[in-house]
Amino acid sequence: MPLVAAAVCPHPPLIVPEVAGAAAPELDDLRAACDAAVSRLFASGARSILVVGADDRGADLEHPFRGSFAPWGVPVEVRLGSLPDGRVGSDDLPLSLLVGAWLLGRRPAAGTGGMRWGMKTVGSDEPVEACAALGARLGSDQPWALLVMGDGSACRGEKAPGHADPRAEAYDAGVARALADADTGALLGLDPEMSAQLMVAGRAPWQVLAAAARSAGGDWRGELRYHAAPYGVAYFVASWERS
Repeated sequence: MPLVAAAVCPHPPLIVPEVAGAAAPELDDLRAACDAAVSRLFASGARSILVVGADDRGADLEHPFRGSFAPWGVPVEVRLGSLPDGRVGSDDLPLSLLVGAWLLGRRPAAGTGGMRWGMKTVGSDEPVEACAALGARLGSDQPWALLVMGDGSACRGEKAPGHADPRAEAYDAGVARALADADTGALLGLDPEMSAQLMVAGRAPWQVLAAAARSAGGDWRGELRYHAAPYGVAYFVASWERS
């Protein structure tokens, strides 16, 4: 069955109000944009949602899923899915998938009935060809959607995690255009070496998305809902749907 929709969101721990504390209002616009993008996934007719994010290596996680923001200072528990005996299939979600599960969990339970969940990591240093091959293999026996987690460059200013890099702003502007235009070629053209130098966490997941959309065929339209670098890290929120 075809991919019917996708959403792109970032995964800063500070998106969780309890983690951000008094600074939580600073990311209200980002949370609202993520909520809107996730809502579009539920409205797309998809019967399953696959969350893809970067980690040290690629893996298919076992359902159901659980994690905690305790490593970031607040023991906020996140759970997505359940089994009758309460067994948890995957603990200690990596940050990208943990934030993805948190975003999906913000949806009222009444609005998620019958939805199937999946979670997959892709190695942050995977070559373009491997990311494209992974995206082309993805599929489901029902209409499905992707929630793709990833940050842009972390070099947008002297106080950024990677300090200032003069290449970062242009790199992020290119990603923003590609997400707004649903430009799969531009995303697949992102250079892994430069992306690593700019501390980009989203390069590999975005390339999985691009390949999945190409494999699904048809025309796609994109909507860029958010693009800013409030803490020296570029965050993007986008929605992709079939034209």
